[in-house]
Amino acid sequence: MTLLSSAPRRSRGRVRPRRGHLAPLLASVLIAILAATAVAYLLWPTWTPTAPDNSERLPVSIGDTLFNLPPHAFRRKIQRHSGPQERVDLNFMYPSLATPDAPKRVSADTIEEEPQPIDRIFLSIAAHHDVLAPDIRLRTIYPRYLDPSATQSRDGLSIRAFRDGTPYAGEDLFVADSPALAARCTRDAATPGMCLSERRIGGADLTFRFPRRWLTQWRDVADAMERLAQQLRGPQT
Repeated sequence: MTLLSSAPRRSRGRVRPRRGHLAPLLASVLIAILAATAVAYLLWPTWTPTAPDNSERLPVSIGDTLFNLPPHAFRRKIQRHSGPQERVDLNFMYPSLATPDAPKRVSADTIEEEPQPIDRIFLSIAAHHDVLAPDIRLRTIYPRYLDPSATQSRDGLSIRAFRDGTPYAGEDLFVADSPALAARCTRDAATPGMCLSERRIGGADLTFRFPRRWLTQWRDVADAMERLAQQLRGPQT
């Protein structure tokens, strides 16, 4: 007669993991999560952007003429340093003349759907190397190309058109005496008209650029350019 063993048979199949092994694993994962959270909290930036300091100035020599320029006004980062330079390109908010904040990033679709208005004066300062001065060009060169039959006057501002077929065709010359203003402006077309106004200080020529539509308040524009020229010029020796 066969004797049956009373010992239980071992079950075949997968062996269940012991719960004792899971506890250390879960503890390690929890510690790792807490450590990552702590590091992220410590490294998260807590500063907030501040407005540019318009009182800060960089001494820049252009054409042996000293200018004190606000760092945030530079349009090109490579020009943002003190010392002698051949040319600098600046921009200022209008009418406050404050330096602009960092430019906002916009997509090409946004630009097409919502054209960005020009709300600033652009200013280039360059060594002139004894080329013809702006006031002499105004008196001796421009009159040769003006159309004498196309002259207007509006609120103390003289408006004269340049003749077709000349180097300044499609532009108008705006001149006023008090306050002094001389600007050569393109006409409104597919793009808004822009104006160019020049003046000489020492060994440098200052070239201002601004929208033509601003000339409806031309006295304010003339005053803004004069204030900029005075504010940026360094101490005279």
